[in-house]
Amino acid sequence: MNSLPATANSNTPVVSLEKLKETDGSFKGMASGLLEDVMKGNPYFAAGGGLMLLGTGLALLKSGITRVSGLAYRQMLVDLEIPSKDKSYLWFLEWMSQYKHRSSRHLSVETNYTQHNNGSISTSFSLVPGPGKHLIKYEGAWMLINRERSGKLLDMTNGTPFETITLTTLYRDRNKFPSLLEEAKRMALKTREGKTVIYTSWGQEWRPFGQPRMKRLIDSVVLDKGIKESIIDDVQDFLTSGQWYHDRGIPYRRGYLLYGPPGSGKTSFIQSLAGYLDYNICILNLSETNLTDDRLNYLMNHIPERSILLLEDVDAAFNKRSQTDEKGYSSGVTFSGLLNALDGVASAEEMLTFMTSNHPERLDPALLRPGRVDYKVLIDNASIYQIERMFLRFYGETHRELCDEFLEQFKTLGLPTVSAAQLQGLFVYNKRDPKKAIEMVEVLKQPNHVF
Repeated sequence: MNSLPATANSNTPVVSLEKLKETDGSFKGMASGLLEDVMKGNPYFAAGGGLMLLGTGLALLKSGITRVSGLAYRQMLVDLEIPSKDKSYLWFLEWMSQYKHRSSRHLSVETNYTQHNNGSISTSFSLVPGPGKHLIKYEGAWMLINRERSGKLLDMTNGTPFETITLTTLYRDRNKFPSLLEEAKRMALKTREGKTVIYTSWGQEWRPFGQPRMKRLIDSVVLDKGIKESIIDDVQDFLTSGQWYHDRGIPYRRGYLLYGPPGSGKTSFIQSLAGYLDYNICILNLSETNLTDDRLNYLMNHIPERSILLLEDVDAAFNKRSQTDEKGYSSGVTFSGLLNALDGVASAEEMLTFMTSNHPERLDPALLRPGRVDYKVLIDNASIYQIERMFLRFYGETHRELCDEFLEQFKTLGLPTVSAAQLQGLFVYNKRDPKKAIEMVEVLKQPNHVF
C-alpha cells in the first residue's frame, strides 16, 4: 500500500507515505511535507491560510504606517493648546473674529455692548469660529485651528462647557505663535483703552462684570480741600517704590480705609482714581455665603494685574454674616481669615487695597493696624468748599455770581450738612438751569428726597 485509505468525506486530504519517506526524517521536514499535502488536498484550508497571511500583512502594514505618520507628525508639525480658562483664549477668539484671511464655515455669535461718552449704549455682534476645524494663513504660514468643546466637563460657575483651541502648523513656523498671541492681546486691550474693567469673583477666578466702563475723570469727584491730592500722592509714591520695599524686606502692599457717611463719594473717588491710574477694580463681597477663608486667600493672591482690590462696607460684612447664621446659613469667611489674607504669611504682594466703611467705630482695632490699613481718611458730607466747586463744575465759571447766591441761600436756610450725592441729584435735575437749582435748595432738608 502506497497511501493511507481516505475516509468517506471526500474533502479529507490524503497523506502520501511516499512523500514522508522522501523527507530527511526530521520533524521540520516531515511537517513541511505534511503541510504541502494538506494545502494541495484542501482548497478551503489553503484559502483560509492565505487570508490569514493577508490579514497579518495588512495589520503590520497599518501599524507601520501609523508609527511612521506619528513620527512624521512629531517631526514636522507643532501644536499650541489654549484652554478656555486662559486669558489668551478670549483674546484669540476676538482676534479670529476680525481676521480677514480665514476660511470658516461654522460660526458662533458673541453680542457686545459699547457705552459711549454721552451715556448711550450700542450693540454689536462678533462672528467667531464655532466648534470644529478652521484653516487660516498667518504671515505666510498655514495654521489649522481646532476648537473643541467638552461634552462632559462644565464650568460650575456659569454652566458652560470647557473648551480648548489647538493651533497646528509646520515645525519651521512655530515662531509665529508668540507674534500671533501678542497681536491678539494688543487688539483685545485696544478695545479697553479709556475704560475701566470691573471684576467680580466667580468660583476660584476673577471675571469681568459686564462691559468695560468709561473711565471716570478724577476731577468729576469733588472732595474737601487737599484730601484728593493727598491720597493720589500717597498712591503714586507707593506704586513707584517697589524696589525700596524689596531692599528693606517690607511686604509690598498698602491698604487704605475711606470712612464717612453714605453718599459722601467714597466709592466714586475709588472709581475715578482707578481711571486716573489706568487701573481696573476687583470688587470682593465679604458677605457672600460661599466665600471661604481659602477661597478669599486664593482670590487675593490672583488679582488681575494693574487692579485695585475694593472691599466695600467692611463694617457690615460680619454683622450680616451673624444674621444669616441665625437663619440657617453657614458662615464663609471668618474675621481671622480676612486678617490673614490681608497680611499673613500667604498674603499677596504688590497689592493696592481700598476699604470703605460708613461706621468705622464698629471696626475691630485688629483690622486697622498698620500693614492692614496704612492710610485712613474721613470722606465727610459736603463742605462749603465742595458745594462751591460742585456748583461751578456743573454750571461753569461764568455763573460765579449765581454760585455765591446759592451758597448764601444755603446758609440763610440754616441747612444741615448735605451729602455730595444729594447735591449731585439737585444739580443733575436742573442741569441746564442754575436759577432753578437755587429755587429748589430747600429740598436738601430732606435727605431721602427723590427728584
